[in-house]
Amino acid sequence: MKKSFVFFFFLVSVFGIAQELMSPNGNFKMKFYLLEDGTPTYQLFYHNTEIIKRSKLGLELKNDTKSLLNDFQLADSKTASFDETWKPVWGEETKIRNHYNELAVTLQQRQTDRKIIIKFRLFDDGLGFRYEFPEQKNLVYFVVKEERTEFAMTGDHTAFWIPGDYDTQEYDYTESKLSEIRKLFRGAVTENASQQQFSDTGVQTSLMMKTTNGIYINIHEAALINYSCMHLNLDDKNFVFQSHLTPDAKGDKGYLQAPCVSPWRTIIVSNDARYILASRMTLNLNEPCKIEDTSWIKPVKYVGVWWEMITGKSAWAYTDDVQAVQLGVTDYTKVKQSPKHAANTKHVKEYIDFAAQHGFDAVLVEGWNEGWEDWFGKSKDYVFDFITPYPDFNVQELHKYAASKGIKMIMHHETSGSTRNYERHMDKAYQFMKDNGYDAVKSGYVGNILPRGEHHYSQWINNHYQYSIEKAADYKIMVNAHEAVRPTGICRTYPNLIGNESARGTEFQAFGGSKPNHTTILPFTRLMGGPMDYTPGIFEMNISKLNPNNNSHVNTTLANQLGLYVVMYSPLQMAADLPEHYNQFLDAFQFIKDVPVEWEKSVYLEAEPGYYTTIARKDKNSNDWFVGNSNGLKERVSEINLDFLDKGKKYEATIYADAKNADYKTNPQAYTISKQKVTQKSKLSINTKIAGGFGISIKEIK
Repeated sequence: MKKSFVFFFFLVSVFGIAQELMSPNGNFKMKFYLLEDGTPTYQLFYHNTEIIKRSKLGLELKNDTKSLLNDFQLADSKTASFDETWKPVWGEETKIRNHYNELAVTLQQRQTDRKIIIKFRLFDDGLGFRYEFPEQKNLVYFVVKEERTEFAMTGDHTAFWIPGDYDTQEYDYTESKLSEIRKLFRGAVTENASQQQFSDTGVQTSLMMKTTNGIYINIHEAALINYSCMHLNLDDKNFVFQSHLTPDAKGDKGYLQAPCVSPWRTIIVSNDARYILASRMTLNLNEPCKIEDTSWIKPVKYVGVWWEMITGKSAWAYTDDVQAVQLGVTDYTKVKQSPKHAANTKHVKEYIDFAAQHGFDAVLVEGWNEGWEDWFGKSKDYVFDFITPYPDFNVQELHKYAASKGIKMIMHHETSGSTRNYERHMDKAYQFMKDNGYDAVKSGYVGNILPRGEHHYSQWINNHYQYSIEKAADYKIMVNAHEAVRPTGICRTYPNLIGNESARGTEFQAFGGSKPNHTTILPFTRLMGGPMDYTPGIFEMNISKLNPNNNSHVNTTLANQLGLYVVMYSPLQMAADLPEHYNQFLDAFQFIKDVPVEWEKSVYLEAEPGYYTTIARKDKNSNDWFVGNSNGLKERVSEINLDFLDKGKKYEATIYADAKNADYKTNPQAYTISKQKVTQKSKLSINTKIAGGFGISIKEIK
């Protein structure tokens, strides 16, 4: 590991107390300045172009008339440079450089004699900063009423946004000018199992923007630990975003005890959209891995008993005879089994056989445990116990059968938002997993949160998510959390967090559909904080063929679904469709079988948020490369230069692409498969349809 940390001098302006910080490559400049009333501010420049106008910093405290907003004087400032190269347990590459210059300003509030530190880290791809509260007698326990961090834009940028909401990120993205957010906001809010907006100009992070002169700006946060999730509230007259934290049941935004720190606020900037995707700043602002032995953390490709329930073809519930369940009292042996209950031993064995036949690692099963008959919408505390199976699901038999086929089982823990109940049962639930051969769990938080009045993204609930990750690490269990807070790079510190949903995933294609360009935006927004369990691989787009009562349509082509395995990075990848649909298209299914989940290197070939994304990745365990494309709202020709291949070597490229007559609405299953010899000097031109795409496997000829 290469690592250095050296101190250097900064300049003090003759016009006042101001500091300038440059990025290591000199492309970025950050200015820190105290206003006359002692309000801290910052500015950010990229290639001498102002990106963030002078913006205020500070926090408003509850029952504190002075707060931490102004009346500051500079008590101390320190600058430093840091450079290391670290190896992630899993990721889009095997080595990540962490290189930044740092400015830490210590501010003393005159009236209260309180001190805070604002720490800035300027990377070659953007700026991260946070508030630090050192140990002191005049600031020990305090309650955040609101964080008042500003991000002042320089104009009416184009934004790719979803409504600010305390409980869900499962919205389609809207592309608009900042000035148009207010009038479009209500139309962008769609129904969800739990939701609460706070402002008609409130949006969520990661927020992606583009200026009129072609500069891309991404605002997010990193290392969200013991703090409320940050949204952004826009002053649409002046184009100034201000942080807006998720409140708890009392309306408070955070209970803190010094010494402590806030999450990092991040601003990633480039004049090339590809470099936004290539940024690792979010990961670099998180702490190094805290798990000493990580040998048990392994990327997984899996199938599962899931999509058939999502579409309505099958059901999670064991019976239709019981309307109200009392765990430990309701006797399931005395009720009629529903023919739609999918999580039964015989059916699960069919999935295990399919997984083993086609080289998958694991099988997920949902609806295996007692309680699904009244699990949703009842504000029920004791909703699941996470260890008691339905009568038709033989845990031990399936464990042995899967092991005999070389397949692991993935556990499912739906909490129905009842976090207190989950924590009560967590040790027993995790031990049950280990006793029965489960190494990974998919957790879910559908519906309103219990304790009542709490939100999915408040400090208390964020601490619950973190507790579950750390507790899982004690049992050597990997976690894939759905409906939890969107990730902020914590997977660097706790790499057993191998997946999150935390956005509008494939399931919404069966709930009425998502916009055709959805997956051209997600890499610039949701995936900036960490991988997503998007669950791609749907081959049958007409949902009514699975469930005649569901007229939803999957708004992509089949070739697009293949490309997502490369575009939508995750160490946890699902082939989400039913085995019978894959058996109809085994030639296309070959790409899903071949595509890895561990990568040595990633190269971002083409990118424009909302329109197209093309990424090449090299397999960690071979010299093979894979390329994926997701196309948006316009048919286009993707021009690919293969100069990322090794010089002097020959390869065979297998191209899975949209057919000439492919149409995501009327003919989504039209695709072509072609092969050609390629080298480092080769170039490919591939036509992509609206909501189309392609996948390419490039294998070395030996």
